[in-house]
Amino acid sequence: MNTVDEYINSFDVRTREILHEIRKIIKETAPKAVESISYGMPAYKYNGTPLVYFAAFKNHIGFYATPQGHEKFSTELVNYKQGKGSVQFPIDKPMPLELIKRITHFKMEVCS
Repeated sequence: MNTVDEYINSFDVRTREILHEIRKIIKETAPKAVESISYGMPAYKYNGTPLVYFAAFKNHIGFYATPQGHEKFSTELVNYKQGKGSVQFPIDKPMPLELIKRITHFKMEVCS
């Protein structure tokens, strides 16, 4: 896939809705971020530095804010499955859009 639209449109209706919401939050929070596909998923760079990525899977949305974003919000992310620089938000639970917004905003500060 070459565009974020193609990526999002490749999923079922419910997953597409979630992905559109996440994309909207990122674009509103970081309007000058450059959107692309990287590592096969939607990716955003700010000032030439990776900002955040997201990807859909069968049961979760992966959100990747590299280690700094996850370290800063570790208390709020404690109830989610995590890896180094990644967190999994279950698709069958409310998506923490406000948290995604705050993580993205924080990462913008780091990238400035």
